[in-house]
Amino acid sequence: MRILMTGGGTAGHINPALAIAEMLKRQYPDAEFLFVGAKGRMETQLVPAAGYPIRTVSVRGFQRRLSLKNIGRNILAAVDVFTASAASARIIKEFKPDLAVGTGGYVCGPVLRECLKRGIPTAVHESNAFPGVTVKMLGKEGALILLCSEDARRHLPEGVQSVVTGNPIRSDFVTLDKATARAELGVDSRPLVLSFGGSLGAARLNEAMAEVLRRSRAEGKLQHIHGAGKNGYAAMKAQLEEMNVPLAGDGIAVREYIDDMPRCMAAADVVICRCGAMTLSELPAAGKPSILIPSPYVAENHQYHNAMVLVNRGAAVCIEEKDLTADRLWEAIESITSDSDALRRMEENVRGAAILDADARIMNELNKLLGK
Repeated sequence: MRILMTGGGTAGHINPALAIAEMLKRQYPDAEFLFVGAKGRMETQLVPAAGYPIRTVSVRGFQRRLSLKNIGRNILAAVDVFTASAASARIIKEFKPDLAVGTGGYVCGPVLRECLKRGIPTAVHESNAFPGVTVKMLGKEGALILLCSEDARRHLPEGVQSVVTGNPIRSDFVTLDKATARAELGVDSRPLVLSFGGSLGAARLNEAMAEVLRRSRAEGKLQHIHGAGKNGYAAMKAQLEEMNVPLAGDGIAVREYIDDMPRCMAAADVVICRCGAMTLSELPAAGKPSILIPSPYVAENHQYHNAMVLVNRGAAVCIEEKDLTADRLWEAIESITSDSDALRRMEENVRGAAILDADARIMNELNKLLGK
């Protein structure tokens, strides 16, 4: 069996693709895999590192904001549509896949459209609550769309075939015990606030959290683990030094990167974070109330739509970045951590959003496409 995987541009597209490939590999150990990604993007590093071959095509997104520079960019993007389609056709003709699976990103468009033209069974996994333009287009052309949540279905065009499968997540987000995690991290009985803005960091969140940490240290009622990110760590360190707040000690641990996220999330009482698709699947799996700060810098504002899935369930509070201040964040933290009944209700509500059998659901749909 030959399986073609495509998706990329960001880790949010690449990691689900790698997770789905691993599922297929477990069930079909003799299967041959080929990834198709965008030239020069992150997948060209992550996919080979995971042990899979990859071929690339030149593709870029269209700019929606009208400007002279963007007109030029869109002309180049239009040229790429034709060249990427031709390159995709050649790759598909050589590889002859029995199944094609995409996980979003501009590269999915030309690759999977060529697969659909040839009658190859094709599925697209959409990890966000607001399906992107490429996913909607492929759904209209006949691809099966695998959705992260029921909320996502209402954003699809009529007639698109879709199934709610959830997002594939690491099992330790489900299985790690809170008491054990807290003991391993050396935290005491005070509420623990986990906060992070992604691997690179989020400047506005770091600035607000620095002031929160100053106030929290003075009061001594909370504990904190904060991930400042690769690009934000030095600036936050300097800001905390000016405030005479330690990077470690007094219930505070500020790191550049959180490399043991399942453990930290298991130990936490409330999580402050961006609203990437995978994070918003991990929070329900771990049963964690959250304060969500959507990134305003992503296409179609999809992080806001991701956040609303949990907010509308009473499982999270959302603060848009334009409204983010230290005072607003401090009030939200205090409101949740000081009311044990409210915290318990949020925990129950967030667990109700969890899809813990996403792997089995995804494999079931892919097996149907394969006729197995």
